[in-house]
Amino acid sequence: MGATEHLKTERVGATLVLTLNRPEARNALSLPMLVGLHDGWAEADADDAIRSVVLTGAGGAFCSGMDLKALAGRGMAGEHCRDRFAADPDLHWKAMLRHHRPRKPVIAAVEGPCVAGGTEILQGTDIRVAAESATFGLFEVRRGLFPVGGSTVRLARQIPRTHALEMLLTGRSYTAREAERIGLVGRVVPDGTALDAALETAALVNAGGPLAVEAVKACVYDTAELSEAEGLALELRRGMPVFATEDAKEGARAFTEKRPPVFRRA
Repeated sequence: MGATEHLKTERVGATLVLTLNRPEARNALSLPMLVGLHDGWAEADADDAIRSVVLTGAGGAFCSGMDLKALAGRGMAGEHCRDRFAADPDLHWKAMLRHHRPRKPVIAAVEGPCVAGGTEILQGTDIRVAAESATFGLFEVRRGLFPVGGSTVRLARQIPRTHALEMLLTGRSYTAREAERIGLVGRVVPDGTALDAALETAALVNAGGPLAVEAVKACVYDTAELSEAEGLALELRRGMPVFATEDAKEGARAFTEKRPPVFRRA
């Protein structure tokens, strides 16, 4: 499940790696890529053996966004996928994480261009690692377009508003170091090592109790727009049941016995 001609899937331990695989087009979005992403998120949600997801791109690029040649009328790759979109008109928004939030943590490993739709997908991920030469930006206004992948709503909630508006309104390119400085990505690593760094982070996530990890992620997002009092109340509703799980007891036993815990999602 998940793999298409433009989307590769691989299991690395408890991590599902989704690789945008259209390097000849700098991983511009295509119908098979969107179908593959949609199915990859669904696979991660459905399979309890998957504890985290890493999203990356092939060929030294993350994603260059919409296929502008297709938009200009030259045909979008993967016409054979049209039936999937007819069956679910929301499929592309779920694939791009606009209308779907995976319950497992999603870590982005960015090499090369991550622009336009690439930067929009990035905003749906939870932890972001970028290579030194990675570039970011929302170029839509320069082409008379609108970034409908969620950026006019999400970006100012993730980085300071002045930086969000500068990115949205100027359409200029940002280096990885600029993206780190404004908080769009969390860490910059040497070129060629973003995937390794993301997998190392995923391994740390995977070592935690899965029920606890998923509850923490859900609580962070669910409380984002609440008042502090409302958020604290929701935190107790989300968090206290975790203490009653067998995994919580196992974590305490393992600490006492000085051994790695064996979590069973129970």
